[in-house]
Amino acid sequence: MNRNAEIARTLVQALPYIQQFRGKIIVIKYGGNAMIDPGLFAAVMDDVQLLQLVGIRVVLVHGGGPEINEMLSKIGKEAKFVNGLRYTDEETMDIVQSVLCGKVNKNLVSTIQRRGGRAVGLCGLDGGLFQAVKLDKGDGFDYGLVGDIVAVDPDVVKRAIDNDRVPVVATVAQGLDADTSYNVNADTAAAKLAEALGAEKLILLTDTIGVLRDQHDESTLIKVIRPKEIPGLIESGVISGGMIPKIECCAAAIAGGVERAHILDGRMPHAILVELLTDEGAGTMILEEKE
Repeated sequence: MNRNAEIARTLVQALPYIQQFRGKIIVIKYGGNAMIDPGLFAAVMDDVQLLQLVGIRVVLVHGGGPEINEMLSKIGKEAKFVNGLRYTDEETMDIVQSVLCGKVNKNLVSTIQRRGGRAVGLCGLDGGLFQAVKLDKGDGFDYGLVGDIVAVDPDVVKRAIDNDRVPVVATVAQGLDADTSYNVNADTAAAKLAEALGAEKLILLTDTIGVLRDQHDESTLIKVIRPKEIPGLIESGVISGGMIPKIECCAAAIAGGVERAHILDGRMPHAILVELLTDEGAGTMILEEKE
C-alpha cells in the first residue's frame, strides 16, 4: 500500500471517532517530557489544533515544574519537596504564580494561535475557577502554600469553549481560608475540572506508558481498569508510587460523571490522537463500571 492510500485509510478510520466526540469536551492534563522536548511539544500542539478543527472541545490544563525549578535556580533558591509535593513558601508561591500563569500559560496560548488554533489563557484565580484551602493530609507534614481544591466554578472555561477557544488553564487556586493563592496539583485540578464540565474524557499525559503489571516489562500494560479493581492493584503493588494519585484522580473523575479517563505516555508523539481517533488506542483507560 502506498503512502497516500495509508493516509486515506487512517482518515477513514478516524471518521467515526470524530463523529462520536464532535461537540464533546476533552480535558487534557499536559506536563512532563511532552512540555520539555521540542518534538513532543510540537506534536501536542498539532494534536490540540487538529481536535479543535474537527469540532472536539479541548481544555488544556498544564503544570510547569521544570520552568519553576529553573526560575528558583536563577534566584539561588533550592526546590524542596515533601512526599512528592513541592513545598511552597510565600516566595516560591510568587514564582509559581508568575511562571505558571504568566510565562508558561501565555507561551502555550501563543503557540496554539501561531499554529492556526484559537486559545485563551486562564488560571484558577480567574472567575474563582479553582477554590482551595491549605492542604492537610493529616500526616503531620507541612506543605506550605499547597492547596486542596474544595470547589470549582467552571463558568469562565465554559464561556471560552462556547467562543470556540481552547482554554489553557494554569493550576493556581484562590484561597478560601486565607488571603493567598495556592499551588495545586495539576492532575487533581484537571480531574476536578473535567468533572465540573461534564467532560467526555480526562487524559493525563505522563512519562510512563501506563499501568504495568510488571514495572520492567512494557508488554504487561493493563489497557483497561475498572474502579473496583483499583484497591486490589494498589494492595498488590501493581499500582504504586506516583501512579497512585494519578489513578485516584481518574477514579474520582469517573465517580463524578466523566465517561472515561486515560493515562497516556506523553513521550509518544501524537499519543492523544492515537487514543482518540484510532482503533488501537493507547495507554491505560479507567472505565465506568456500567460499560
